[in-house]
Order: sequence, then structure tokens, then C-alpha cells
Amino acid sequence: MNLLFELSGENLSLATAELSCVGTVTRTENGIALAEVENPESTTRLAQTHVVMQFLGECDATKEDLKDLLEKLAVTAPGTFCCRARKIHPVTVNASQLELERMMGQSIHGIVDLKNPDVEYRAVFTNGRCFLGQVLRTIDRGSYAYRNPQRRAFFHPGVMMPLMARTMVNLARVEPGQLLCDPFCGTGGMLLECELMGVHVIGSDYDPEMLDGCKQNLPNGAYVRADATKMPYPDEIFDAVVTDLPYGQSTKIEADSLDILYVESLKEIRRVLKHGGRAVIVTHKDIRPLAKDLFDIVGYYEQRVHKSLTRRIHVLA
Repeated sequence: MNLLFELSGENLSLATAELSCVGTVTRTENGIALAEVENPESTTRLAQTHVVMQFLGECDATKEDLKDLLEKLAVTAPGTFCCRARKIHPVTVNASQLELERMMGQSIHGIVDLKNPDVEYRAVFTNGRCFLGQVLRTIDRGSYAYRNPQRRAFFHPGVMMPLMARTMVNLARVEPGQLLCDPFCGTGGMLLECELMGVHVIGSDYDPEMLDGCKQNLPNGAYVRADATKMPYPDEIFDAVVTDLPYGQSTKIEADSLDILYVESLKEIRRVLKHGGRAVIVTHKDIRPLAKDLFDIVGYYEQRVHKSLTRRIHVLA
């Protein structure tokens, strides 16, 4: 099915890349993407998308062209419906949002219900074009806020927020029932997201305090104290590896330095990762020069956390 995605504006390149876990992206514009998706239900896992729609068509970004498109499509709502229009800056449209929504409501066959509609039709204006879709779902990003790490049994400053942890797992393209490893699991944020997605996961950490905290947060989880440069796992056992490498001065590690830790950990990640699997590695600096001899680098993204920290996200295969 050809789907239209209204993306989060926080990091558009990351939001677009995340879609690869559910389908094949065929086109992108500012704030939106089109993708061929075999199973639309799989889009519930997305973290960097606001709205998922069945793509109906596109036209120039004018009221008149949208009206012509609706007339050509001869849309009949399968129940009560409402219409919404969104303008993504800096698009210019020759009508107000209210005028556009009224016109859409008059051009679609069916009964309008603004309070509790069965169906929502949405027109998104961007880059001089209008993209029309029928809403399949709106992603509940509030659930990520509810899972704020400060609400957990054990909290440690600097942990990755659930929204970003889910995005990292999605970048790995791991499916429910497959096996993922986080060799620097910390307080268990990646493990929690995997558990919610039905992904089997094993976490390890060298710091006993972090591992004890992880056990408090996931009493029924699978974890082990282990040095990431000497992981106690067989070769090619994991479908994916997702981890946030340590980078703070107070981090407890077995290696003599962070650079040695990164190089030796990458070698171990390569060893335990199945052929065709993906590793998503997050750290505070660009480690592509360290990874290029071990992996194909299929993605690299940056996410600013605050003025002294920008996360570098490496997608390796």
C-alpha cells in the first residue's frame, strides 16, 4: 500500500530513515514522505511520525487544484468524516486553513462530523504541492512521555529518552520475535522498548551499578555483567545490535581508554551480529573512521541534545 507519512519536525532525516523498518521510501518532501508498505499495521511502531495516511493523490498547492483533485477522485467516505488541512512552513497557499477544510468537506461525499468522525481526510501543503490522504492512524507520542526515565524504579542522569530509544531500535529493522543485543545496556532503556515491541533482547554492562538498576527496571529481563570487548556470546547469534556507547568521564569501563573500548567493541559487535543484520551505534563523536573496515556504513545522523552534547547515530551493516 502506498502510504503518506506526516513526519516529526525534530529531525527530518532521522524520521525518514526510521520508515525503512516498515517499508520502502519512494519520495520525500519537507515534513512528509511516501512509502510502499506491505503491512500498514506495522506503522504503530514508529516514533518519528505524527500521522500515517493512505495516499490518495497530489496536486499544486492551491485551493482550486485541490478541489479539482477531489472532484476527479470522487471520494465517498465510508462513514462520517472530517477534513483537516496543514501548511508546512514555508509553503504559501491562496486560502486559509478553514476555507480549505470547508471546501474539502463540500467536495467529499458523505456526512460531516467534526466531533467524532469515522474517517479523517487530510491535506498537507509543502514545497508548492498538496498531498491528500485518508488517515489510518495518529501515532500516540504521549506514551513515550509517560515512560519518562525519571518514572522508573532506577534512574540515572543522561539516559536516552524512550522516543529516541525506540527510533534506534527501528533503525536496526529488527522484527518481533528476533533477537537483539545491547552490550552497554545501562539502565535498560533499549531493553524496555524491545520488550514493548515483542523483540527478544539481551542486555549486558560492565558497570555493576547500572546492571543492578537495569534489573530494577526490568525484573524479568535477560542481562549479564560482561565486558563489551569480550562478549560471552557465540558468533553470529544476534539479528541486531543497538547500543549507546559510553562517553562520560565517570563511565566505568574495563578498557584502558574510550578509543580502545570503541574499536574492540566494534570488533565484537561484528562477530556476534548475523550476516545481513544491522548495528545501530550511538556515541558523542563520529566513529565512521573506526567502523568502516568492519561494516558497511548505511546511515549517519546527528541529534543535538544540548549545547555540550550532540549524539552521532551510526547505522552499520
